Amino acid sequence: MNQQENSRPLKFRLFRITTDQFAVLPDVFNKNKKNINISIGLKFGLDSQRRIIASFVKVEFEQNQRVFIVLEVGHHYEIEIKSFDELNKIENKIIIPKDMAMHLVSLTIGTLRGVLHCKTENTEFEDLILPTINITELIKGDVELDIK
Repeated sequence: MNQQENSRPLKFRLFRITTDQFAVLPDVFNKNKKNINISIGLKFGLDSQRRIIASFVKVEFEQNQRVFIVLEVGHHYEIEIKSFDELNKIENKIIIPKDMAMHLVSLTIGTLRGVLHCKTENTEFEDLILPTINITELIKGDVELDIK
């Protein structure tokens, strides 16, 4: 549960987790080199008919500007009817308050860490850990989602 700007609790439930991308390119990876860069991206989706808000987090691990692991995980949240109706709407957009968006993404990042661990356990990539992420750098304000 999260708080909207008007202090009413936004009620939702996580009803589906998806692994939308997973690719490993072992020929690119050199375990002896410590210079690993990580890029992270996120996006949101909306199914207004079913009151579903989805958050997707994608990470790419790279060495020498070449990607060797890509992982994208999605969380699909069903918003309670009353809470969904109380979300701000402007024109053909639903506004997800920044704090709620950050909460949803933080849950998704936690799951992504677990998927990364499971998919790389007992492989040459098992020591890779997604470091902590400052979500406030990723989400600068409220999130606007198009109503379709």
